[in-house]
Amino acid sequence: MRIDSHQHFWLFDPVKDAWINEDMQVIRRNFLPNDISQTLKDNQVDGIVAVQADQSHRETEFLVELSQVYKVIKAVVGWVDMRSVEVEKHLQHFLQFPVVKGFRHIIEAEIEEDFLTRDDFQRGIEALTKFGYTYDLLIRPRHYRSTLDCVKANTQQKFMLDHMAKPPIKSGEFEEWTDFIQDLALSPNVYCKISGLVTEADWENWKTADFEKYIAHVINCFGKDRICFGSDWPVSLLAATYEECMQIVAVHLTDFSEEELKGFWGENTVRFYGIK
Repeated sequence: MRIDSHQHFWLFDPVKDAWINEDMQVIRRNFLPNDISQTLKDNQVDGIVAVQADQSHRETEFLVELSQVYKVIKAVVGWVDMRSVEVEKHLQHFLQFPVVKGFRHIIEAEIEEDFLTRDDFQRGIEALTKFGYTYDLLIRPRHYRSTLDCVKANTQQKFMLDHMAKPPIKSGEFEEWTDFIQDLALSPNVYCKISGLVTEADWENWKTADFEKYIAHVINCFGKDRICFGSDWPVSLLAATYEECMQIVAVHLTDFSEEELKGFWGENTVRFYGIK
C-alpha cells in the first residue's frame, strides 16, 4: 500500500488560517480530498494521513468527518490540548474513532525553547502513551534540546519527526541540524517524514541537488525502515507540484531494494500509525 504520510485539508478562513499570508495566494482557498484524488490515482498513491493544521478539537472532528466521506484518508493526526488537566478525557473521546491514530501540537510556533519538557506537556505525552496514540513533532532549531530530552524521557511513546525538522535548505546551513538528526535517530521509537522540503528551499529557484545532503543524512541516520514519504500538500504547492515533491525524493532512493521502496512509499507509515 502506497501512503502519503502528510497532507492537510481546510475550509479557508482568513482569521483561523492567518498563517496563510498574502505571499501564499496559491493556498488561500479551500482544499479537500477531491482536489487531490486524481493526482493520487495518477501516482499510484492508495491513501493519505490527514494532519491537523489548526489547534482546536474542532479541527480533529473536521478531519474525522472527512475520513467518513473520503476513504482515501487512512489515518488522522489531530490536536488536543496536551496541557489540559482533562487531556485523558479528550483522548478517551477520540478512541471511538479508530481513524485517529495520533496528535500534534505546532511546537514551531512556540517561542519557549523548553515547551516540550514543561510538566503539563509531559503529562500530555504520558497520556498519549497510555492510550496508544502517536505524536508528531513539528519543531524549529530552538526546540532541538527539549525535543531530545522529551524523547529520551518517553521511551515507550512513538514519535514521528515532521519535515525532517525543517532543515535550513535555502541558506545551505547544515551542521547544527546534522548533529540534531544524528542524536534524535539514536532513539528507536522515533520515525522521520521526508516531507515539507520544498518550502524550506528557495520557492522559485530550488534544484533537486539542493536537497541531496539533507535527505542522504536522514537516510543514513534513521535507516530505511524508519523513514516515510510525505508531500505536505497543499502547502507544498507554494513551491512545487505533487509530482516534483515525489521526484525530489525518488532520485535519492536508487540503492533501495524493492522491499525497502515499499517501506518508504507506504509500509513504514502503515506500521508506525497502525493503519489497517
